[in-house]
Amino acid sequence: MDASASTPAEGVRAPARNGDVRVVIIGAGFGGLETIKGLAKAPLTVTIVDRKNHHCFQPLLYQVATAALSPADIAWPIRKLVRDQKNAYVVMAGVTGIDRLAQRVLTDSIALPYDYLVVAAGATHSYFGRDDWESSAPGLKTLGDATDIRARILRAFEKAEITDAEATRRKLMTFVIIGGGPTGVEMAGAIAEIAKKTLLGDFRRFAPAESRIVLVEAGPRLLPAFPESLARYAERSLTRMGVEVLTAEAVVEVDAHGVTTAKQRIEAGTIIWAAGVAASPAADWLDAAHDRSGRVIVEHDLSLPGVPNIFVIGDTATVKTASGAPVPGIAPAAKQMGQFVAKTIAARVAGKQSAPRFTYRHYGDLATIGRTSAIVNLKGVRLTGFPGWLFWSVAHIYYLIGTRNRFVVAFDWLWNYITFQRGARLISP
Repeated sequence: MDASASTPAEGVRAPARNGDVRVVIIGAGFGGLETIKGLAKAPLTVTIVDRKNHHCFQPLLYQVATAALSPADIAWPIRKLVRDQKNAYVVMAGVTGIDRLAQRVLTDSIALPYDYLVVAAGATHSYFGRDDWESSAPGLKTLGDATDIRARILRAFEKAEITDAEATRRKLMTFVIIGGGPTGVEMAGAIAEIAKKTLLGDFRRFAPAESRIVLVEAGPRLLPAFPESLARYAERSLTRMGVEVLTAEAVVEVDAHGVTTAKQRIEAGTIIWAAGVAASPAADWLDAAHDRSGRVIVEHDLSLPGVPNIFVIGDTATVKTASGAPVPGIAPAAKQMGQFVAKTIAARVAGKQSAPRFTYRHYGDLATIGRTSAIVNLKGVRLTGFPGWLFWSVAHIYYLIGTRNRFVVAFDWLWNYITFQRGARLISP
C-alpha cells in the first residue's frame, strides 16, 4: 500500500536494539502473543502494535456477554504480558496501511519500520453484504461487544418489568441468536439459563422464565464442524432448556424490531449475530490475494507469496493442511502459527535453515451448552453432558493467563453451578 494511505508522525522510528533487525507484529491476539513470546531470546527487536491495550481470551467472551464473568477476568494488559521480555516493545495505535516498498507499518500516530512483519490482525463480523444489520444484531468479538450485548439482554428484562402492553413485553422477552456454530450454541444456552434460573424471583410483574430464546441456523444442522451425533446432542440439550432451534432457515432481513427468515417473522427485543466472520483489512493493506472472506492467501511457510519477510497468521490468513483441508479459525491454530513463525524468523536471523512448511495439529473441538452440559470431540474421545462440561471447564481454565484469573474464573463457575447466580449483572452504560 502506498505511504499516502496514512499520515504517521514524520521521523518517528521503532526503537532498535540487538542490532538492526526489527520485527513488527500487528495484533495482540493469540497468534501475535505466541509470536512475540517465541522471539524472546532472539537477537532482534520486536514491536507489537494493537489498537487495544489488552489481550482478550475470546473463547469466554460469551460469558461476559451473559453476566457470568467480568471483563477483567478474561483480559490482560499487553504491557504486563511482555514486561519481562527485554527485546519487546508495545505500541497502542490503529494500523491504517502497510508500505511494502519502504517496509513500514503505517498507523494513526506512528510509522514502524520493519525487517520482518507478522500480520495477526484477527477477524471481525461478517454480515454477508448487509452491514446495515449490525446496529440491530451486534456480533461478539471484543470486550466492548460483550458488555454491549450484556446491557441489551439485561435492559430487555428491565423494560419488560415496566411496560403495560403485553405484546411489547412478549417482544422484549424474545431473544434471537443468528448462527448455529459454537458461539451461537453457547449464547443460546447461557441466555436460557439467565431467563429460567438466574432471574427467578427477581421481577414482580412478569416471569423471566417465559422468555422465548430462538437459535436460527441457515444450514441443515447446528455445529457443522462437529460430528453429527454430537451436534444432535447439542440440539436436544438446547431444546430441553427451552431454546427453539430453527435449522435450514436462512435469515433474509434484520431490523430494530426483529428478524425475518425465509419462513417466518420473529418480533424480538434482542438480536445477537453469531453467523459469520470476515478477516481484517490486511489484504488491502498488503495488496494481496485473498479468499471471499478477506483472508490472505499465504505460502506453506505462512509467508506472503513473493515476499518472504512478511507473514500472515491466524484468522487473517487462509491456510490449508497437507491434505488440502482448511485450517480452522480457532485459538489453538493461531497459537501454533505464531509459534511456527517465531521459530522461522529466529532461524533466519541466526543464519539457520527454517522449516519449509507449517503443519497444523488439530487437538479437538469443544462447546458448552449451559451450566452442566458440553460436547467434546477429541481424537478417539467424545464426551457429552457433565463429563464434557467438566473437561471443557478445565481446558479453558488451563489456557487462561495468570494464576489469579484461573482461581477467579474457577470460583465464579463453581459459585454459578451451586447457586445459579451470575455476579456480573451490570448495565454499563
